[in-house]
Amino acid sequence: MVDAYNFLASWQLFPEKGTYEFGNRPKSGIYRIELGGTGKELTISMNWVSLEDQAFTSQFSITPDGAWNEFEDAALGDAVKATFESQLILIVEFARNSQPVLKVVHEITPKGYLKVVHHHYNEQGEKFTNEEIYHKQLSVLPYSASVSGAVIKPNEAGVIRHQALSAMEEQTNMQLTQIRQQIELLAIQAKEIQKRKELSMLIYEAQLGFAPVIGQTYYLYEKEDGSHLLSLIGPKEWGRSKPYKTFIAAVSLLADHTWKEI
Repeated sequence: MVDAYNFLASWQLFPEKGTYEFGNRPKSGIYRIELGGTGKELTISMNWVSLEDQAFTSQFSITPDGAWNEFEDAALGDAVKATFESQLILIVEFARNSQPVLKVVHEITPKGYLKVVHHHYNEQGEKFTNEEIYHKQLSVLPYSASVSGAVIKPNEAGVIRHQALSAMEEQTNMQLTQIRQQIELLAIQAKEIQKRKELSMLIYEAQLGFAPVIGQTYYLYEKEDGSHLLSLIGPKEWGRSKPYKTFIAAVSLLADHTWKEI
C-alpha cells in the first residue's frame, strides 16, 4: 500500500506538545500503524498511560478505500471511512446512525513528525478537538498513546511494565546525560590545554630579559620583525617610543610551566 508507507511505524507521543479539549492529557503514549494480514487493511493500535499511571489500550482495523464500511466496534460507531488525501494525510471518520462521532486526521509534518488531530462529536453535534504530536519510535515501548475513543480496557500488567520501563529510561537518560556532560567538559579542558600549549610555545620563543615568576602578570607583544617580546611593562605604561607593533595579551605563568592568558 504505497500511500501508507510514510505512516507505517511505531510513534511515540510528545505529551507536552498536545492540546486536549476532550479527556485528560496522557502521561505517555504509543501510536502504531501497521499493515493488516491481507495487505489491504491498516491496523491502528493505541496504548497510553494516564497521569495516574493507569495503562490503557485500543486497536481497530480500517480499509483506506474512501468508502463507508461497516464497523464492528459499537463503542466508536457503526460505520468507518478511511481516505488517503495524499501520501502525507490519512483521514479516518467514524459515524453512528449516519451522524459523525469521531474524525481523526493523521498528517506527516515537514519535520517528519506524526500529527494526529481528533475531532470528537457529542450527541448534540458539538465538536471537541484534541491534537497530538508523535515522533518515530526507535525502540518500541509497550505502553503509551492517543486518547481517541475505541474500547478502553485497563491493563495492570501494562502499568507494571510501564513503571519499570520508565524507571529504566530515567536512569539510563541520567547516566547518558552525565557522560555527555563529562565529554563536553573534557573537550573544553582539552581545548584550553591546547590553547595554553600554543601560547606557551610562543612565549618560550619570545625575547626574555628576566626569569619569569609563577603567578606574576606579564605582557606579550609582537615586534615589527615578527618576533615576540615578553615584558613586565603593560601596554599603557610605555612612553612615546614603543618597542612593539602589537600587544597580544596579558599572561601568567602556571605551576606546570605553561602560560595562560589573563
